[in-house]
Amino acid sequence: MSRVANNPVQLPGGVEVKVNGRDLTVKGSKGSLQHSLGEGVQISQEDNVLTVAYDSDKFKALAGTTRALLNNMVKGVSEGWEKKLVLNGVGYRAKASGNSVNLTVGLSHQVDYELPEGVSAETPTQTEVVVKGIDKQAVGQAAAEIRAFRPPEPYKGKGIRYADEFVRRKEAKKK
Repeated sequence: MSRVANNPVQLPGGVEVKVNGRDLTVKGSKGSLQHSLGEGVQISQEDNVLTVAYDSDKFKALAGTTRALLNNMVKGVSEGWEKKLVLNGVGYRAKASGNSVNLTVGLSHQVDYELPEGVSAETPTQTEVVVKGIDKQAVGQAAAEIRAFRPPEPYKGKGIRYADEFVRRKEAKKK
């Protein structure tokens, strides 16, 4: 069994947590996030340490999930989350402008992807996209949706991939 719920969450300086009944609010320098606690899970705060407790073994998995979500929220409001995407292919380009990312990825048309609220994107070069935000789930979802426009293919490696993703290459057809 996992013992994730037993590990306390350390609060860095500038992060404030408020528990109001079943609602949890985490505020930091980058913004604030909210979460509703599930049944059978309690959170207690002593100084700069948060601990998660559960009523019975039935709620042990939910307590571990709550602790992981709480830790992600604390990191998000203090440091933020980011996912890097790399475009690989002849003529593949990306350009972030405002609240959208414009992709040219070998389709008959350009793709304009509207970023969800709380998520931003940068393009340090034409073949890199950096998706940033304070909510880990929203950042990961936005990056996955951008990647889904042209996932990497195994023969030439063309497509949009995560910067830390390894694309297993296949050998071409032999005569």
